[in-house]
Amino acid sequence: MLVLGVDPGLATTGYGFVCETAAGLETVAYGVVTTLAATPFPERLQALYRGLSTLIQEHRPDEAAVEQLYFSRNVRTAMVVGQARGVALLALADAGLPVTDYPPLAVKQAISGFGGADKQQIQTMVKALLRLESIPRPDDAADALAVAICHLHSVRLQSMVGTDR
Repeated sequence: MLVLGVDPGLATTGYGFVCETAAGLETVAYGVVTTLAATPFPERLQALYRGLSTLIQEHRPDEAAVEQLYFSRNVRTAMVVGQARGVALLALADAGLPVTDYPPLAVKQAISGFGGADKQQIQTMVKALLRLESIPRPDDAADALAVAICHLHSVRLQSMVGTDR
């Protein structure tokens, strides 16, 4: 199964395509879709939609996983990123992909075994789990790969215990 993990953001949306093979987890592609701050807001959202849609057409994932937003203080930032997240969800839905949301705590737990893991710990584990030579850059891409891995772990666990998704 090929999974697209998405770490939503307005300036930078991370993406990571990960599949599970008999040999383990395999990285297919990762990176970021970026928008420029000087670009009008609606055009930035449109660029995110087009960028994700192009990636979906190119790689044809079976499912997608998106990190839920977590903001404790800055409501303005949360609203802007929430709109970018909505555009990402629209691109995934338009492609007919089943989408699962994961809170940051669940992603950290699935990757490191500890919900309080810091960013460096998660990036190091992503590198190890995917047998990469270096930590994926930029951070948003590493986060998206973590979301995809989280989903694959969740699917595997659900199939082992026989629960429906």
